Amino acid sequence: MRNLSITALAKLFFALITLSISSSQAMAAAEVAKIDRIVAIVDQAVITEKELADRIQTVTAQLEKQGTQLPPREVLEKQILERLINDRLQLQYASQTGLRVDDAQLDKTIERIAEQNKLSAGEFRKALETEGIPYRKFREDIRNEIILARLREREVDNRMNVTESEIDNYLTTQSSRNDIQDEFEISHILIRAPEEGNPEELQKLKAKAETALKALQSGTDFAQVSAAYSDAPNALEGGSLGWKTASQLPSLFVDALQPLQAGQLTAILRSPNGYHILKLSNRRGGSSPLVVDQTHVRHILIKLSEVVSEKDAEHKIGSIKERLDNGTDFAELARQFSEDASANNGGDLGWTNPGDTVPQFEKVMDALQPNEISQPVRTPFGWHIIQVLERRKQDMSKEAARLKARQEIRARKSDEGYQDWVRELRDRAYVEYRLEDKY
Repeated sequence: MRNLSITALAKLFFALITLSISSSQAMAAAEVAKIDRIVAIVDQAVITEKELADRIQTVTAQLEKQGTQLPPREVLEKQILERLINDRLQLQYASQTGLRVDDAQLDKTIERIAEQNKLSAGEFRKALETEGIPYRKFREDIRNEIILARLREREVDNRMNVTESEIDNYLTTQSSRNDIQDEFEISHILIRAPEEGNPEELQKLKAKAETALKALQSGTDFAQVSAAYSDAPNALEGGSLGWKTASQLPSLFVDALQPLQAGQLTAILRSPNGYHILKLSNRRGGSSPLVVDQTHVRHILIKLSEVVSEKDAEHKIGSIKERLDNGTDFAELARQFSEDASANNGGDLGWTNPGDTVPQFEKVMDALQPNEISQPVRTPFGWHIIQVLERRKQDMSKEAARLKARQEIRARKSDEGYQDWVRELRDRAYVEYRLEDKY
């Protein structure tokens, strides 16, 4: 799961266990005589008041743990209900299109979460139950998190393509800017507004942004204002975007951040997505060339297969090593015996960077002197004989810049694509609010 890290799931576990048993018992007692009701209809599914209350309880525990002052109850309810609706729509779509996570996959993920918390599977389950968290509910929450991550990967990330011309244009644009190396630690508030809309509605949304900015200017904590006003996906987490390079941010943001000192706020910024307020927490700049140690290496590989046993492969590579020791040309033996694509080039792999080869290969390669030939080496690919031809230090700044540009373009396109996809999914859905008339 490329987009769903075990660390993220572990964080979910820690957030859940912050709920106290006494609070859970008190809440359960209070609801004994209370009939659950529907607060929203989402196509063919419903969201109940209890589901909303449970999610509010979890988020409230997270905010309190972070020391963030809670927004008004009705604001928190609306924020969380919107999240539940979007999650429910995506889970319905996943089910309709055959995306599933079976029990075996789920068990492996939960085992990894337990390992990260240095617990056995049994101890982990007991810890959940001790904190009043039903194990069955925890499993389903994790299953849904995995499904949502895989859905995003399938519908958005796997369809993102970054062309070489996009990278060229990106680097050309960035090279003309003096702030290319600047990095900003920022927090973000978004009041979502259409690019073109009803003037009265737009004025109302702008007034909301102005109210949020005034609250920040009066000294209200940014995380609190974010939780109360922002429509950004991370609003309830305080709006922090962490460290971002100038090249990762829209020019609108960079231009507004450039004159600021740490701790200052931008004015309200208007983009096609809505109204933005940024806080600059810190900044740094400058970078040194990326110089790496490269190794020019060649090898001979004997693979294992259904017809070539471990013993046979080891014996064959040993015979080749004996011939090398007796003066037979390395390239000639590689062309004759090696089962790697490099065989036609005499086993030559060219210049390799750190991390280009598997650890077992790299460890032996790094220990060799130029022109020295290794003893037979076992890796997951089979048995190798390695020879280092030469070494050099190489400035990889251009290559690293292109790789970084590709990653940044892809990340930006992925985020934008995901938000657009969720919005389209929402536009096609039937959603009926039943929490309050104003919804």
